[in-house]
Amino acid sequence: MTEKPDQPLSPQDALVALMIATSVSDETVRTAELVTIDRIVNHLPVFADYDVDRTRLVANLVFELFEEEDGLAALFGIVRIALPERLHETAYAMACDVAAADGVLGQPELRMLEEIRYELDIPRLHAAAIEQGARARHLTL
Repeated sequence: MTEKPDQPLSPQDALVALMIATSVSDETVRTAELVTIDRIVNHLPVFADYDVDRTRLVANLVFELFEEEDGLAALFGIVRIALPERLHETAYAMACDVAAADGVLGQPELRMLEEIRYELDIPRLHAAAIEQGARARHLTL
């Protein structure tokens, strides 16, 4: 059995969990996605006081939940408890950046992003702006 967080998820843990869930949604964790998660955690102000050692624990929790029949619903239940509403769009933006990181958005990742939009109640117009920003940041020549 993998190690789980010994305390409830923090808001930062919830953000990490959604990024990891987005990455594994297509059953392939790509290097570009991991680098993006690492960059986000190491550079964005919301993670200023975050213990990066918890990232592995949160990842293990996500992996375990994804092995369960209702694991995605359980993940969103945990995220809703831990994540303040003011960070919902931030969470969606981070998930979009992870999904766009490798330049390929397959159906599983698109469905995951749709589910995150729904679960976090992101208005469609806001989501479109966030998605366009992620596309713009991850374009290649």
